[in-house]
Amino acid sequence: MSFLSAATPKLAPWKVLLVDDEPDIHDITKLTLSRFRLDGRALSFLHAYSGEEAKQILARESDIALVFLDVVMEREDSGLEVARWMRQDLDNQFTRIVLRTGQPGQAPEERVIVDYDINDYKEKTELDRTKLFTTTFAALRAYRDIMKVEDARRVQLTYREGLERVIEASAHIFQQRNLKDFASGLLQQVVALLRLEQSMLLRLTGASVITGESHYEILARIGEMGEGDIGPELVAQLDEARHNRISKLHGDTYVGYFPNSSGKASLLVLKGVEEISEIDVQLLDVFCSGVAIAFDNILLNQEITDTQAELILRLGDVVESRSNEAGNHVRRMAQVCHLLAQESGMSEDETAVLMHAAPMHDIGKIATPDAVLLKPGRLTPDEWEVMKQHPTVGLQILDGSQRPILKAAAVIAHQHHEKWDGSGYPQGLKAEQIHPYARIVAVADVFDALTHERCYKEAWPISQVRDYLREVAGHHLDPHYVDILIKNLDKADEINRRWPD
Repeated sequence: MSFLSAATPKLAPWKVLLVDDEPDIHDITKLTLSRFRLDGRALSFLHAYSGEEAKQILARESDIALVFLDVVMEREDSGLEVARWMRQDLDNQFTRIVLRTGQPGQAPEERVIVDYDINDYKEKTELDRTKLFTTTFAALRAYRDIMKVEDARRVQLTYREGLERVIEASAHIFQQRNLKDFASGLLQQVVALLRLEQSMLLRLTGASVITGESHYEILARIGEMGEGDIGPELVAQLDEARHNRISKLHGDTYVGYFPNSSGKASLLVLKGVEEISEIDVQLLDVFCSGVAIAFDNILLNQEITDTQAELILRLGDVVESRSNEAGNHVRRMAQVCHLLAQESGMSEDETAVLMHAAPMHDIGKIATPDAVLLKPGRLTPDEWEVMKQHPTVGLQILDGSQRPILKAAAVIAHQHHEKWDGSGYPQGLKAEQIHPYARIVAVADVFDALTHERCYKEAWPISQVRDYLREVAGHHLDPHYVDILIKNLDKADEINRRWPD
């Protein structure tokens, strides 16, 4: 991808500073050099009538190419002091200096010429039109060549720094585990790379065959850009990039097109890029060359994870339907577990693993005989012993996998009937001996059972559920997670409404 090249700007004139306490010298020099040209560039004159005034101008103007500097002004060495100050205090090693004096025999010592990098020294009486022209030409040509070398050095440095930024950015981005995280990481690095303030990354979510309207989803954004900014004009620009498979600059808005092998292209919108440099363009090209591959990998990993989670969810449905539990029980439990983990400060990775593993909590019931599992009345002591075997059976089914979700599911299946006070089964674990995943699942399981109708009970009102949770906190359930659930009962109740029986 690449930006459109901007129109070549008009060449700026060479800046020349005249430093002399005689106004006539300013007028004569300016008139003599009025038609001077080098590389098609004329001269632009700045005027100082003392050493102090010269310092002020030099400190303010960073791109002065040449200084005609009178030696004797307010003091006998005013000009030499300006030269010393330029090179040492201001650290200006680029501007060329031509010393001039109206007093013959006042030539500076050789060490001054060398130490202060003086380009030339002339007596005012010898500076006729020809000599003034050739002196100016030689000084400006030297300045031009020095700046070319400096620009090349800066380009090398910029490339090196840019490559380091690209490598660091890529390393950071490729650690992201899902599309949203990846998109956010990509955008942060692009904005840092180009020093912009507003951008967003989108993908096409749908297009109407009848109306031709396109609908884009914002994967990530930085700055004030949002859904409201996707107006007809931007949609047209996004459509153009997608249809023509190109990146394009529209005024100060850049629309980048990033295809991947799956055919699901992403689009990058950058605001305020009218002054972006060619170096930044090349750095962005390097950076984005790996984006398509990264997107494919992220999408592939996400597809594998989603498929695994979907299979676990459906297997959980099978188990729950066999035991006559509510159809959406495992979905609600997974969401309440996610809520409790998130509110407790658990990491995003752990929270996601717990949410995907929770539906497998009762997988061991698949081996429980129908006579026990489906018995409508109270179980006998022997039948209850059979029922209590399902956590161990669940562990046996899931144990041995190295996949994070299945490893978590094995722990949950084995421990979710343990109780905080140690009176649970099958191991009689107590308090923090029980894995946090299992403690969270136990709270979510009790909450869902209480708030929904079962063959043996009616659904309880939220106020009664709250009272019961407080009663069993510290006995059956971990009081920490019970407290979190009570503080977020409105969110848990919204999950119930979203997935009714």
